[in-house]
Amino acid sequence: MNDNRRISVGLVGLGRLGRQHAENLAFRIPHCTLTAVCSVKEEEVVAAQRELSVPYGYTDYEEMLQNTELDAIFIASPSGFHCKQIEQAFAAGFHVFSEKPLGLSIEEALRVREAVQRHPDQVFMLGFMRRYDRSYAYAKRQIDAGAIGEPVLVRCYGLDPAQAMPTFLKFAKSNYSGGLFLDMAIHDFDLARWYLGAEAETVWAIGGSHRYPEFEQLQDAETGAALVQFGSKKMGIFVASRNCAHGYHIETEIIGTHGSLRIGTNPDKNQVVLMDERGIVQECTSGFLERFEFAYVDEVIEFIRCIREARKSEVTVADGIQSTILGYACKLSFETGQLVAVQSVVSTGK
Repeated sequence: MNDNRRISVGLVGLGRLGRQHAENLAFRIPHCTLTAVCSVKEEEVVAAQRELSVPYGYTDYEEMLQNTELDAIFIASPSGFHCKQIEQAFAAGFHVFSEKPLGLSIEEALRVREAVQRHPDQVFMLGFMRRYDRSYAYAKRQIDAGAIGEPVLVRCYGLDPAQAMPTFLKFAKSNYSGGLFLDMAIHDFDLARWYLGAEAETVWAIGGSHRYPEFEQLQDAETGAALVQFGSKKMGIFVASRNCAHGYHIETEIIGTHGSLRIGTNPDKNQVVLMDERGIVQECTSGFLERFEFAYVDEVIEFIRCIREARKSEVTVADGIQSTILGYACKLSFETGQLVAVQSVVSTGK
């Protein structure tokens, strides 16, 4: 392959995360050109074209897929569109990057797997960006090197800032994302599988809407927790909330037979400490785009490299399926109040 070849990308979805991806694709990813953008909101398309110097803009996804200048499609649309848009992009001959989740049901996730298998020469990558965060990647290298012995338990906190609640509720009422477990905690489920090297077997999930009862109308929880039994008697403890007073707090602990690792125990914005009449104050990260800024860049750099080098991504469709299955099992346990065997969820193909 020509070492100077640039990969031409069309992006669909220009919401908060989609817009950040667009800026990264336009300015921060080597050997990449953002050639087209698509959104059902014409004003988002016009703004992206003007501000990012994007040649083509569309309000119709299928029309963008007819653009023969493109090599790859980048999907950052709402979760409910992922499955169909992935299938369409593969059928049109493109490499595909999709934000998580694969779909809002196990059935949709399995449909994506079939699409990937039908097109073995096309690259597929799913946006589990925490694997590309430098701290999380370093922890994985430590585990693989035996620094903590055999990993046996993962504890994850995923807490979104309360100040973002009005915006989130407005979005959630018109765009079903899969809820607390399928949409938000799915990153933690992926990390647990990655670190433990095991699959979930049994789950028990609970939750409630204590400050924002509006979540009950969405059949969702404002704050929830799940206890998961993995294979080989390994364990996972997951806490997720959209009501974190101090900001965006993502914390992970991996306990092994000879030690433990912690990531993000103090969600510091930076290394500045303010000392005044209030005492000692250190600001917290404000949101996921700030905390995982470089992870979002590094994952896309890897996607472009995979295309240029004609190789597969280490983040596979199987990772997306297994995390979706676990998320759906937790959702079902939360809704029914029952212990759920993961295999029973798989067999129903919900």
